[in-house]
Amino acid sequence: MPTDRTTDFLRELLVRQLTTWLPTALQRSRRATVALAGVDGGGAEAALRVVAGHAAQVRGRQVTVLVLADSAADLPARLGPVEADLPAEVTVHLLPGAPDRLPVAVKAAGAAGSPLFTVVAVPGAVSADVLTAAANGRTGEVLLHAGSSARDALVATGFPLVAEVVPVLPNDGAAGVIAFGSRSDRSLEAVRDALWAVGADLGMRYRNPADPTGATVDVAGDPDLEPLARALLAELRRRGPRTVTELRRHTLTATVYRAGDANRALENLINAGDVARDRPTGRLAGDETITPHP
Repeated sequence: MPTDRTTDFLRELLVRQLTTWLPTALQRSRRATVALAGVDGGGAEAALRVVAGHAAQVRGRQVTVLVLADSAADLPARLGPVEADLPAEVTVHLLPGAPDRLPVAVKAAGAAGSPLFTVVAVPGAVSADVLTAAANGRTGEVLLHAGSSARDALVATGFPLVAEVVPVLPNDGAAGVIAFGSRSDRSLEAVRDALWAVGADLGMRYRNPADPTGATVDVAGDPDLEPLARALLAELRRRGPRTVTELRRHTLTATVYRAGDANRALENLINAGDVARDRPTGRLAGDETITPHP
């Protein structure tokens, strides 16, 4: 079972990412759907408060919130006062059942073709059917809390950009795996920034589930960029010259660091003479190519 700190962590991460996602989704489409599966009552309540806080953007559009909850008898009473503050354009469906019912719920809500933000919390591995439903064709984004890495499954079900971290509690206990799947670099950057902000607030560290050394990164204060610099240099030597944008994306999908950390790590590599840049001076631009020295 999740600890109180893990529950707080997931709730705050959900709030931050939904706050970023919702206004963008409503700019792109007149319909948007939020699906919560396996999320605790506090998380569902917090999500509805985010939607209520964006009433101005919601007006004239249609937002559907799906809450899949298993054995949460107090949830209707808990969500009722928040629902009363929602604009008329928001519809909330509270459905009994486990996260594996998500495909049926998403289809019944008519989410196809419009932006879908899904949050799934499962104790073990998440099924391919659930991830396919969350992908929603090409319009979905998913924030996942699972017991193991879901990277391969996310890619296989339609998410080309995947980020994963293992949150490490202050007592060195692991809190499962947090994974995010998207098609948007901007969303990927936003979720990583949110992860670092929430982790710093709650005294957590992160490790990369793909790192066999199990090394952790302290996300409070200025991070140690040496591990990131080594990872970027290894990527350059393995694949050859890459643009700054490509290296920022590699940082987000293959490490626990933020996109902005990639720029600082690249500057350190340039100053050390390990790599060369296209332009002699100025800020590193996204289209600038970084070349490793032999």
